[in-house]
Amino acid sequence: MAKGIIQATAEYLARSRGQVLSLYCQILRTINSPKLPLAFAARLAKKAEVRAIFMLASEEASLHNIDDLIDTAEYSLSLLRKGSTGLLE
Repeated sequence: MAKGIIQATAEYLARSRGQVLSLYCQILRTINSPKLPLAFAARLAKKAEVRAIFMLASEEASLHNIDDLIDTAEYSLSLLRKGSTGLLE
């Protein structure tokens, strides 16, 4: 019996792609918001961290890891909207 990661099908990847891209854009927009008390350099650093996370996750083919990425992105977005800057610290 094989143990390991459950691989995502092409259909699942296509379904989740729109949601992941939407969350990515929303997080970047929220980081750019003037309501968030960040200096210019801090904004650039946060955006670079978000890009790196999503770039590495874009190569992911595990159902669990894709679901974890979506859950984490939604949680981070909710923190950013509340004004918390501790997104990735």
